[in-house]
Amino acid sequence: MSSGGVLPLDFARTGPADAPVLVLGNSLGTTRRVWEPQAPVFAERYGLLRYELPGHSLAAAPPAPYALDDLGYGVLGLLDSLGIEQASYCGISLGGMIGMWLAAHAPERIDRLALVCTSAFLPPASGWRARADLVEREGMAAVVNQSIGRWFTPEFTAGAPGLVASFADDLAAVIPDGYAGCCRAIALMDLRPCLGSISAPTLVVSGERDPATPPEHGALIAEAIPGARHLVIPGTSHLANVGAPGAVTGVLLEHLRR
Repeated sequence: MSSGGVLPLDFARTGPADAPVLVLGNSLGTTRRVWEPQAPVFAERYGLLRYELPGHSLAAAPPAPYALDDLGYGVLGLLDSLGIEQASYCGISLGGMIGMWLAAHAPERIDRLALVCTSAFLPPASGWRARADLVEREGMAAVVNQSIGRWFTPEFTAGAPGLVASFADDLAAVIPDGYAGCCRAIALMDLRPCLGSISAPTLVVSGERDPATPPEHGALIAEAIPGARHLVIPGTSHLANVGAPGAVTGVLLEHLRR
């Protein structure tokens, strides 16, 4: 079910004002800080637009329910308000789902598309509804440990405990209503029928050890989008851009420059 209106999205802009625009979409439970490994390099070439999901990083959490359409129209509304006619787009997980929606429903607005650790269809819906119910009932602390276990490999967590703890803190600070609304949007999502209509040059990146959106999910997206490429980053989990920042930054820049 859609809320019937455009969701207002908080955002930050960095990089050269006269450069091509690159929109960066976050994964569920993370803030725009998830792109910090890439942002300094991207900002040398692009004007970066990093938006926040509802309820994330103290952003407003509009009343539920809402659907992926609402999030997509929220990004389009943001582009309109900033006078941005066309942009490239990189999205992680839910951010990637929004990117696929944009490229299918507003193809003239998306120049190039990069999808990181995402899926076009992520059942069971009952699991997402149960997670939404859980955070509404018990708060964000109820999902922190399991989420961190999906985002990072045990080896990465052991080697960078401070960084991982900062992600846990960001997740714990999310407004439960916003997180729950995003969960219910994923429960309703099925982008598979529209993938074949995406015309933007597309790169799909998967984490080899990602339990949330495994590489086979990325492969299915790449097979359905005409001309898309699929790359798997060894030894990484769901936040592959954090787990292997050099590798992911390199393949994203290569794709965006073409």
